[in-house]
Amino acid sequence: MTDQPKTAGPAPDGVTPLRSGLSPRKRQQISRAVQYVVLAAVVVFLALTIEWGKLGENFTKGEVAAETLPALFTIALKNTIIYSVGGFVFAFLFGLLFALMRMSSVRPYRWIAVTYIEIFRGLPAVLIFLFILFLPLALPGFEVPGGTYGQGILGLAVVGSAYMAETLRAGLQAVPKGQMEAARSLGMSHTRSMVSIVIPQAIRIVIPPTTNQFVALLKDSSLVLFLGVSGEYVELTKFGNDMASTFANATPILVVGVTYLLVTIPLGYLASRLEKRQARGR
Repeated sequence: MTDQPKTAGPAPDGVTPLRSGLSPRKRQQISRAVQYVVLAAVVVFLALTIEWGKLGENFTKGEVAAETLPALFTIALKNTIIYSVGGFVFAFLFGLLFALMRMSSVRPYRWIAVTYIEIFRGLPAVLIFLFILFLPLALPGFEVPGGTYGQGILGLAVVGSAYMAETLRAGLQAVPKGQMEAARSLGMSHTRSMVSIVIPQAIRIVIPPTTNQFVALLKDSSLVLFLGVSGEYVELTKFGNDMASTFANATPILVVGVTYLLVTIPLGYLASRLEKRQARGR
């Protein structure tokens, strides 16, 4: 007796028959290949359409780049560092003050801190520099200590302190409450416990984000140009703009951009390493 071949009958009710098709991995490979092809097409299109000769003439002219030296480092970069470091120091101090005020049990202190933080986080940074520029008109006879340097540092301190306050508040709240309780049990006052125990631990916690804050302030130092700085007070952006106008060439702008990157990329890498190290220590 010969066996008869079995034929597949209709699928039972409620059961979806299997569909033949590409596996998820195969679809992913095809999608990635399409993306590579599109990217390569865009690169080829740009390579064929850009006028490389004119681009090099306007952005990479060697003799113009040479004219930016040594003032690029002895004046522009030096001033950028002065504005940035000064602004960061005062932003940190003001930020710590407002962070403590926002965490205070005294309600008016919290109101003042919240008002300050919300206002200066909500205003454009350039507007703050313009306020500082016209401050002598609103307050006749008033001068910012330190002259041009003082104005630039004040602008960066106001811009950075509102953000720094929130960063430091998060760091203070991240310190276990048991640290304060242990310090108080040893007879320390609340103020001494904060200064000696809580704040140092909070600062270690917020080192990575504060490093990023410094990088942000370093870039915001370009807004000092709105104060009308000139001569020995110019920072990198103002210096590059003035040199580009003098030579009618954009090479100084590119040189200044590279100078910024030489400073900000290592700092960003440092912040990333600190964050990873801190994550491993948890």
